[in-house]
Amino acid sequence: MPAEIGTHTADSTTDPNLLHTDYSEAWEFKPVPSGTYVVAIMESVVRATKAGTGSYLELTFRIISGDYETRLLWTRLNLRNPRADTVTYALDELASICRAVGVLAPSDSRELHDRPLQIEVELTHRADTGEEINRVRGYSKRPLPEFMKAGNNPFF
Repeated sequence: MPAEIGTHTADSTTDPNLLHTDYSEAWEFKPVPSGTYVVAIMESVVRATKAGTGSYLELTFRIISGDYETRLLWTRLNLRNPRADTVTYALDELASICRAVGVLAPSDSRELHDRPLQIEVELTHRADTGEEINRVRGYSKRPLPEFMKAGNNPFF
């Protein structure tokens, strides 16, 4: 079982000065600006809804290039829900993700992991608290690097 963040065990190789360092700012989460980011899905988990009437697939994206490299973003796809329109929207979103990563008929969400794609992110505010949050608004294939585009590479 992995150790929880904030749980530290000292051993003979641990620098005692590190145990007194304040890392609270390093773990502070702030949303990224609205924009387009190249990401990869690093985790997918099915969870029950709070109401207990369905379940959702939670996807964790890791930004893999640019100024915000290593930052994490999340989205939830309500794949089982009493409202048919909610499920339809989630399935459409999942289909967009599958097309973007080139896995058209996954049998398990892990097949979507570690495959680059591009997402559109919006910086918005929570309705209940006013807190700034990110929402993923679109998915597409990652664009080819310049050297791979026609005319820039002798092999294409």
